[in-house]
Amino acid sequence: MVKNLKALRKENKISQQQLADEIGVSQQSVNKYENTGVEPDIAVLIKIADYFSVSVDYLIGRVPAPDFAVSSLTKEEKSVFSRYKLLNRKEKEIVKLVIENHKR
Repeated sequence: MVKNLKALRKENKISQQQLADEIGVSQQSVNKYENTGVEPDIAVLIKIADYFSVSVDYLIGRVPAPDFAVSSLTKEEKSVFSRYKLLNRKEKEIVKLVIENHKR
């Protein structure tokens, strides 16, 4: 069972529809994962973990929250993170390139 999905989604201020769009499932599927005990297949579970930058073990409740949690971010960092989550895949790649080039 995906025990931490709803909390992660709410903490990141992401709607079920936004998450569904990002991981390639319907909003109804996300609702079922959160509320009825329906379990996603492993490919979807991995997409969810990748989206939230957590482990599958954390999602299913086998390990505690990671050391890095969104709650540890500043208000400004949360704002940037929330806006980043709304970008499409190509826009996210551009942001990653900018960050990588800036670090040099």
